[in-house]
Amino acid sequence: MKRNSVLTKAAPIVSLSVLMLLWLFASEKELIASYMLPSPQEVISAFVSELPVLMNHSLVTVQEAIYGLLIGIATAFVAAVIMDSVSFIKSALYPILVISQTIPTIAIAPLLVLWMGFDMAPKITLVVLTTFFPIAVSLLDGFQSADRDEINLLRSMGASGAQIFRHIKLPSATEQFFSGLKVSASYAVVGAVISEWLGGFEGLGVYMTRVKQAYAFDKMFAVIILISLLSLILMAVVAMLKKLATPYLKK
Repeated sequence: MKRNSVLTKAAPIVSLSVLMLLWLFASEKELIASYMLPSPQEVISAFVSELPVLMNHSLVTVQEAIYGLLIGIATAFVAAVIMDSVSFIKSALYPILVISQTIPTIAIAPLLVLWMGFDMAPKITLVVLTTFFPIAVSLLDGFQSADRDEINLLRSMGASGAQIFRHIKLPSATEQFFSGLKVSASYAVVGAVISEWLGGFEGLGVYMTRVKQAYAFDKMFAVIILISLLSLILMAVVAMLKKLATPYLKK
C-alpha cells in the first residue's frame, strides 16, 4: 500500500520531468527553431527578469478571476435552487444553459467589451459566464440525487421545504458542488485572460498580446507557465476547502 502511495505521488513529478527533458532535447537539438520554441533556460530567465511586471499584471487577472468565480458561485446556487424547486423553470432554463456553453468565449468577449467598456466589468462577466455552468449543473444533480426516503421521512414528521433543503438536499450536494467548483476554478483564470486579450489596460492577457506582437516567445512561455500555476493554486484552494467542509468523506 505504501509503495503504491509513493508511486502515485511521484507520477506527476516524473511526467513533468519527462516533459521538461523532451522540451530541453528539442531546443538543444534545434528540432524546432529557437524563435518558435525557446529553451527552458530562456523561459526561466525571462520569467525571473519579468517577475515584477508579471506580478503586477497577475494581481489584476487574479482579482477578476476571484470576483467572477464568487459571483458565478452565487448565481449558480440561486439558479440550481430555483430549478430544483420548480420543474417548469428547470425545463425552460436547462436547455438554454446547455446551449450557452456551445458559444465560444472568444466570440462573446468582444461584445462584452463593446457593451461594458475596457475596465474590469466585461472581464468579470466573462468569468461568471465561464464558471457558472459547471457549478449550477453539479449542484442541481446533487439536489436531485438526495435520498427520497429521507425526504419522505422528514415530510411525514412535518418538516418544511426549507428544513428538507437544509438537512438533506444541501448536504447531499456538497461533494458534487466541490467537483463543479474545481472545474470552474480551473476555468476562471483562463476566462479572465481571454477577456483581456480583446481589450484592457492591465492583466496577463494584455501582457501576452504585447509580447506576442514583439515576438518575445520566451516571455510568452513564461506567462503561460504563470497562468497554469495560478489555475493550479486556485484548484488547490478548492481541494483544501473541500477537505475542511467534508471531513466525513474518504480521502
